[in-house]
Amino acid sequence: MSAYLIVDIHIHNQEQYLEYVKRVPPLVEKHGGDYLIRGGNPITLEGNWQPERLVVLRFPCSQSARAFLDDPDYAPVKSIRHQAASTNLLLVEGI
Repeated sequence: MSAYLIVDIHIHNQEQYLEYVKRVPPLVEKHGGDYLIRGGNPITLEGNWQPERLVVLRFPCSQSARAFLDDPDYAPVKSIRHQAASTNLLLVEGI
């Protein structure tokens, strides 16, 4: 069953965040992931959720998504994201 990482990102340091954006795709691909949404222009139609930048990644299964997040090679890249932005991240199984 496919699994999806849904990330709501509020960027504080654009320059640092661009470094993250350059370095993360090979790690996503390494774990069989692909981008479905990367940025976009989110428009709130109901509720109070106001994402600034929305990213949705699809992985073959939840174990692959977790392997990406836990990959030692991702740790320094994740650190860049944590310095450059505040994020909310969800893992959801789907079709």
